[in-house]
Amino acid sequence: MSNESKPNLQPGNEHENAPEQKAFSSPLAIIGMIVVVLATAALAISGRLNRSHADTVLAERTTDLAAPTVIVAPPKQGAPLSNFVLPGNVAAWTDSPIYARTSGYLTRWYFDIGARVKKGALLAEIATPELDQQLLQAEAELATAQATAGNAHTQAERYQGLVSTDAVSRQDTDTFVNQAAATSAAVRSAQANVQRLRELQSFEKIYAPFDGVITARTVDTGQLIDTGSAKELFHLQAIQTLRVYANLPQFYSQTVKRGSKIDLTFAEHPGKTYEGTLTRTSDAIDPVSRTLLVEIDVNNRAGELMPGALAQVHFKTPPAGPTLVVPAAALVFRREGLRVGTVVNGNVAHMIPVVIGEDDGANVQIVSGLGANDQVIQDPPDSLIEGEKVFVGNASGQANAGGK
Repeated sequence: MSNESKPNLQPGNEHENAPEQKAFSSPLAIIGMIVVVLATAALAISGRLNRSHADTVLAERTTDLAAPTVIVAPPKQGAPLSNFVLPGNVAAWTDSPIYARTSGYLTRWYFDIGARVKKGALLAEIATPELDQQLLQAEAELATAQATAGNAHTQAERYQGLVSTDAVSRQDTDTFVNQAAATSAAVRSAQANVQRLRELQSFEKIYAPFDGVITARTVDTGQLIDTGSAKELFHLQAIQTLRVYANLPQFYSQTVKRGSKIDLTFAEHPGKTYEGTLTRTSDAIDPVSRTLLVEIDVNNRAGELMPGALAQVHFKTPPAGPTLVVPAAALVFRREGLRVGTVVNGNVAHMIPVVIGEDDGANVQIVSGLGANDQVIQDPPDSLIEGEKVFVGNASGQANAGGK
């Protein structure tokens, strides 16, 4: 075999093609690495987006579950407010406690509770021995003062007659004249003291100050009586005419007139109506209750009515137009005032300030603030606030799909 056919087995010949192989394999490795990095980043971003979406869905779901479910209905149309009934308090025309004006012991009383007395009737007598003795002493002092004054006047007149003849001095005459004037003043003082004690003595007898009925007697024979208002002896009320007081809501304050006739009914007289006359008002709105105090006088000559009773006052006013009626449970009491909860935009709570009219306990008339098409929340939760999201449910309390 010739040398030409032998392969070249010189050292180093087998590595002559290595650079060409590295040149072809390096870009493929880089591309693979890039693909792997991009795939990893895509997976990470996808996982983060999925978690963010899940958090958002969870938050929305939590908010939806926290929203209260409410039932709404439009307000009902009420009748024109021409007639309404208010409670009234019945009071006596004159109501007076009777006290003692002098101290002593009650010796006798003449009328008990329920007795009808005339003005000037003797109600009771009080024994005042100390006062009687003081009066006797004062009368004796008056007699002494009068005697002294008479002597002084006599001396003064005598000296005035002698001074013209110079039988007495002018100085002595003036002294006796001044003494006569002083004793006259002492007499008047003693007379005033006697008159004071006589008037106190007259209070030993207690008289009725007006026609009326005795509604209370708090003393008995032999009881010690003190002067002043510490102890009431009798209570006297004039009931021939009674006063009925009612608190008229501010909304109606301009609809009632003095002199108008008002019907009154009483639970103890079913089926019977008494006619009263609106005689006066307070002409001022109470800032606490926002009402006007009115007085209706009713004739009670027959004695059928009693002070202290509760009356139903039937007011008749010009029609104020149609009103809206909502359940009393729909009212929400806030520090800012009375509110009614409504739903707007399908699922948002809106609190409306309102002014109410007649309230019968179950339903309340709304005279201003509410619209006929408003969706009123029938029984709002106490925590309901303006702008809160709510679910609108049906009568069974289940949420409607349209409420979301």
